[in-house]
Amino acid sequence: MGKIFLDHPDGARLFSCANCKAALTNRSELISTRFTGATGRAYLFNKVVNLRYSEVHERFMLTGRHLVRDVSCKNCNVRLGWIYEFATEEAQRYKEGRDRKSG
Repeated sequence: MGKIFLDHPDGARLFSCANCKAALTNRSELISTRFTGATGRAYLFNKVVNLRYSEVHERFMLTGRHLVRDVSCKNCNVRLGWIYEFATEEAQRYKEGRDRKSG
């Protein structure tokens, strides 16, 4: 296997993988801290780098049915959260294309 090249988000406050410390995003990309996932507190970001994506699958959540991709760290492959691909509820469409990361 070859060397993994990681992107680095600029910014003063960085969010990184808890397992390997790879930089994922910065404070300016944070949309909301008022999310809760199956494992607890979560954040919604506009843009996150250094991710691997699963295939799209359907997930039923408290806010309705969503098509999502699970995301993991590109460097160490630990699961970080998911990205919203499509929301069936009109009020939830603002999440589309955005990443949700566990806290």
